[in-house]
Amino acid sequence: MNKVSIVPCPDYNDAAVSSALDAVLRPLGGLDWVKSGMTVVIKANLVTFMKPEKAATTHPSLLCALTHRLIERGARVIVGDSPGGLYNAAYVSKVYSTCGLHAVEDCGGELNHDFGQKDANFPDARAARHFTYTSYLDSADAIINFCKLKSHGMMGLSCAVKNMFGVVPGTMKPEYHYRYPDHAVFADMIVDLNEYFRDKVVLNICDAIVGMEGNGPTAGEPRQIGALIASRSPYHLDLVAAELIGMKKENVPTLESAYLRTLAPATAKEVDIIGDAAALCVPDFKKILTHSSLEFKNFIGGSAGAAIGGMIGKLLRSRPKVKCDECIGCGVCESICPAKAIKIQNKLAIIDKKACIRCFCCQEFCPKGAMKVHRTAVARLLVKDSKK
Repeated sequence: MNKVSIVPCPDYNDAAVSSALDAVLRPLGGLDWVKSGMTVVIKANLVTFMKPEKAATTHPSLLCALTHRLIERGARVIVGDSPGGLYNAAYVSKVYSTCGLHAVEDCGGELNHDFGQKDANFPDARAARHFTYTSYLDSADAIINFCKLKSHGMMGLSCAVKNMFGVVPGTMKPEYHYRYPDHAVFADMIVDLNEYFRDKVVLNICDAIVGMEGNGPTAGEPRQIGALIASRSPYHLDLVAAELIGMKKENVPTLESAYLRTLAPATAKEVDIIGDAAALCVPDFKKILTHSSLEFKNFIGGSAGAAIGGMIGKLLRSRPKVKCDECIGCGVCESICPAKAIKIQNKLAIIDKKACIRCFCCQEFCPKGAMKVHRTAVARLLVKDSKK
């Protein structure tokens, strides 16, 4: 069940994508589970309106190839997501257009146009016992989570597990950041979302052909990786994806949460990997090291150790920082900040450090990439990124 299949795929050429998709799914039983008449939802990563070549969203060539195969088996296919921002027809349609998603319609699939919302109760959750989700997912007999491999300001890594945060309607996402400001608790919330939809999500696929490094998940740089990854388990997939770019579970709060809940092993070495993952590693990938991976919670032990660990943690925690020569004072960060910690003054974003909860919403959605993940001098001394 928790096998991870990985194959090389050099580019988004239709022939290369078609061959790689078949190859990566074959060890997992292919699409034999699809029955005629099923409705299959492909939950893509459509974080915002960005063109495919920016490497922020799931590439349409992959979505089309998968849609075509599902339709061949008699399934109805719906592709959707809840991007950051308004969750309505006008806004999401603009995202579809910019991301090249109308190609899905050309090959027989549908784009989601049901913008309803539903409330869920999940008593077994660690954090999100009550949450709101996009109701179009209820129409699915099965969900395929088709993510993108990217660096992430708050979670270190955006891949299969983080992609399920997209079930939360866009305008509610900042509210969830404010409700769960601690990185570990926020990660627990995301794992809760994965567990709530566990029975419906039958497959996870990662577009790691061209990923995003650096100031991800939207303002980073495209980086050739050349891989397609698939698994029944989002946690096992993410462990392997993290390994590709030189990260471990300690660098990714969602993986740490999954490990503590016995949903995933400690390392990719314990995963049944089918394919040559080592040959596809990108050791100089520009990463974002989260503060959680640098804390010393058990530095000494006892109350004194906790106090010292807390002080060290404050010295190491990353935070968003404005690059003044790139900021245009557009106000997107001010409007999206859940803590209301940002004001625009003299056409420049000003962050109230005391009010900032380090959710990195501003960094994620700044249209100019002017918000950067700032690591403290102490953190930079202790742990250097593999490439600056």
